[in-house]
Amino acid sequence: MRRRVTFSRNLTLSLSRTCRCYCKYCAFATHRAHLYAPGEVVGILDGAARRNVKELLVLTGERPEVDPEVSRRLAGYGHEDFTAYVVWTCERALERGLLPHTNLGVLERSDLERLREVTASQGLMLESISERLMETVHAGSPTKHPARRLHTIRTAGELKIPFTSGILVGIGETEEERMASLEALAQLHAEHGHLQEVILQNFVPHQRYYDQEPAEIADAAARDYWRTGVSEQAREGEGKGAGLQAGEVGPAVRRPQLPLPAWALEGAGAVTIADMKRLIAETSRLMPGVGIQVPPNLADWWPELVAAGATDLGGLSANGDHISPEHPFPSPHQVRKRLQRDGVALTERLCVYADYIDQEWVAQGVLDTIKARYWSFIPRRGSGRTDPPTPIRRDLVAGAVARAQAGTALTPEELTALFAETRPEAIEDMRQAADALRAELAGELVTFVVNRNINISNVCTVGCAFCGFGQGKRSPDAYEHDEREFVTRIHDALEFGASELCIQSGIHPDWSLEDYLGWLRLAKRTASEAGAELHLHAYSPMEIAHMCDISALAPAEVFARLREAGLGSTPGTAAEVLHDGVRERISPNKLPVARWVEIIRASHAAGLRSTATVMFGHIEEPWELAEHMRVVRELQEETGGITEFVPLSFIPFQTLLGRTHGVQEISREENLKHTAAFRLALGRTIANVQASWVKMGLDAATESLRWGVNDLGGTLMEESISRLAGSYHGTRLEPEELVAAAHRARRPAAERTTLYEIRRSYELPVAA
Repeated sequence: MRRRVTFSRNLTLSLSRTCRCYCKYCAFATHRAHLYAPGEVVGILDGAARRNVKELLVLTGERPEVDPEVSRRLAGYGHEDFTAYVVWTCERALERGLLPHTNLGVLERSDLERLREVTASQGLMLESISERLMETVHAGSPTKHPARRLHTIRTAGELKIPFTSGILVGIGETEEERMASLEALAQLHAEHGHLQEVILQNFVPHQRYYDQEPAEIADAAARDYWRTGVSEQAREGEGKGAGLQAGEVGPAVRRPQLPLPAWALEGAGAVTIADMKRLIAETSRLMPGVGIQVPPNLADWWPELVAAGATDLGGLSANGDHISPEHPFPSPHQVRKRLQRDGVALTERLCVYADYIDQEWVAQGVLDTIKARYWSFIPRRGSGRTDPPTPIRRDLVAGAVARAQAGTALTPEELTALFAETRPEAIEDMRQAADALRAELAGELVTFVVNRNINISNVCTVGCAFCGFGQGKRSPDAYEHDEREFVTRIHDALEFGASELCIQSGIHPDWSLEDYLGWLRLAKRTASEAGAELHLHAYSPMEIAHMCDISALAPAEVFARLREAGLGSTPGTAAEVLHDGVRERISPNKLPVARWVEIIRASHAAGLRSTATVMFGHIEEPWELAEHMRVVRELQEETGGITEFVPLSFIPFQTLLGRTHGVQEISREENLKHTAAFRLALGRTIANVQASWVKMGLDAATESLRWGVNDLGGTLMEESISRLAGSYHGTRLEPEELVAAAHRARRPAAERTTLYEIRRSYELPVAA
């Protein structure tokens, strides 16, 4: 099962439905004059901008200017041909921050070239490789000949246009012809690498819309379905086995049941879910890495197709499906709710896939719009997605690596260069230097702590865009443990052999300072009654700052009371990136950098040591990470109170940043490179660097032992924050698993306390 499925938040503009083709399955085309006037176009674009749409999908018939009336209107609007009018429309869309994706049918090279300057991507369905269909379903439609469509798709590749194509399944083709169609697309992609996605669209029969506007029917159906969660067809089908409850996505969306025409029953016959699954498997085999799109409005089987390997649900158009107007798309909310049952996240994308967002594939004017409006969708390629304050100097890396290994504090420019590095040979130098620095400061021993996390409540008032944990007080997903549950979890930790209890929660609007003190006292009392000692590693700087605010006490006084209640040390979480610009973008209600530093400094002054963390791999830039490391290092040089530094890679799947800002999970390679850079940035100030296996997985955490890491963290037992963000690496490990990980890295292991005293050693087996 995939961890994420993408979609585009778009709006459809059927600029002209006039078409020179006579496809038997089409209810979209008309052979009368149809063309939106410029004023109508502008009104649609303004409406799309108000609805926070990112993509404008421009659909048209094939070469509508063959109609004399359409040609006359185009001339009256000041355009030499229809492509010129589409270009004008796309320019108006870009002015409003909308990214155009055009699907105009078969085009000449000059048309594709003109459109490339004003579109983020283009598309053309191959439909089928079968020439035989030219005598049946495509009779009278010369531009549906496979050779002509393949020529357009190939030309788009030659012009380096990010392109969408696909096949129409169930129009009388055979199973062999379906596979041959996919092979033809795969061959074109192998030549040019321009197919960002392939659509596998099952045919459904349509009624004819004489003297009706499909766009209006589609828009009305979509508005009704998005508002009520029940389609008009579902209401009409009540009592006929509709299936699910209102608001769910599935058989309750009863669609028009029209008989299949005779030509659709030829070849392989009616389309089944087994057919679709075979096509998904074959597409994945032929074109690995290419998106596989299935429409979620034409059949209720799309969740099963996602499970089978489909990666994309297309444009969940805010004004419906103009090709199949009586089949409204489910809303993003409806789809997200359905996918969550399977542990899959729904993530927005742009109409141009992330891998194609660069000057090689996208015209500069379109790139400017992406950079201004949707910069977080641009993939991280080392040098960041926004302009650096000063040029990134790769020539500084070699000297910076040597200076860092010697313990010297690096300049902001040097740190930026390390975080932005992409050259494999330079990254290997970073790895070796980080590993040598680890060996010097921490030796060969790999440590871990047997601990338990307890997140007492996920009720939170802050609203961080990177968080999938916090919930409003009235949310159905909100929870709050009572004292009995809290004590039960402590007993579980003691039975497990834990020496540490890590306690963190959301910022609960109803808790007082006494509540926070009460949890500590209860934990200490419970452990004491069981004849055990538990180190309480509790309360993030955000929670401490909240305690100061609600009690009107200074941090020093709050820490004095917490320590008296049993606090043993402070988690250095809530750091994210210690750069106020980043914090304002991802969590404007979070405590600012100066307040975080003040809280940690006060913790150290109270005799309570802390950790320090960084959350990376989201929208931060290399120079912003450089500032984070400067703050942490200077704080440690001042107080010496930080026991360990913990890099936390961002988990995007069930977070706002992941769902709507296009932020993807950082790669294993980038994760390890950053780990080495963090170790080098710290020099000799902090001896211990920890890998978060719950974020990166145990295999990557084990590999990180070669990249400057000496500690594998804790057993955890439960971990709600990463889990609810979509982490899939588990929430609990046995001590034996952590020992085995260290031994796989050919290093001895040891269980430690929170403050790095050794409790139990596990020497490397002689055989190793």
